[in-house]
Amino acid sequence: MNHLLREKAPLSDAGWQLLDDEARERLAPALGARKLVDFSGPHGWEHSASSLGRVKKLPGAPTEAVTGLQREVMPLVELRADFALSREELRDADRGAPDADLGPLDEAAGEIAMAENIAVFSGWAGALPGIAERSAHEPVPLGPSADAYPRPVASGVEKLLCAGVSGPYGLALGREQYRRVVETAEMGGYPVLEHLREILEGPIVWTPGIQGAVVVSLRGGDFLFESGQDLSIGYDSHDADVVRLYLQESFSFRVATPEAAVTLTP
Repeated sequence: MNHLLREKAPLSDAGWQLLDDEARERLAPALGARKLVDFSGPHGWEHSASSLGRVKKLPGAPTEAVTGLQREVMPLVELRADFALSREELRDADRGAPDADLGPLDEAAGEIAMAENIAVFSGWAGALPGIAERSAHEPVPLGPSADAYPRPVASGVEKLLCAGVSGPYGLALGREQYRRVVETAEMGGYPVLEHLREILEGPIVWTPGIQGAVVVSLRGGDFLFESGQDLSIGYDSHDADVVRLYLQESFSFRVATPEAAVTLTP
């Protein structure tokens, strides 16, 4: 038995498979940050800190003839989103019902994915810095109209090139900005989405939770996401009517190269 306590839940093996498949389906499109950074792991729930590869000098040592250094690490953070499912709906799913109501799980998956995206791009106060707040470049205004987005995106790419940061490049777009892009064609009918892809030579990623957009280099080594426990469903408690569950993960995130991203403000 592990810390998720899944064996104690009143769910069948088929029920757990249903929930895991549903969570995976809901999380895959929403975890936008992971598509644009280096992902390492998962290293397990017991993995508590990421090495920073640095040391600090200690003021003293056990004897006068030696000196002491201490390794510096970044503690992992944990995210958890609780939800409850109807036991009646879960029993119907075991009977083969194809339309079991898993709405609370879907909502929790959306919330925890959004929280991860915000942490990676905007930071988490007191826990870890985000890409946008660590960027070494002045933000570029996006402007109000999506048909003008190619200009600020090109400006962002040019800033990265001037800083010696090679491509290809990716673009994280907030929900509103992504919607505008996919709906818009430039003068002459050419889709804005295709124009942006030509500029970036990389992906355009729907990233719920962020405001505006961020241009990042995809050359590797600039943005480091280290997963302890990857997103998993755990058991909390149950009564006659509902099963209380949660989605949980642990991770650290580091910006190794502040010059490798440009924020585009809405």
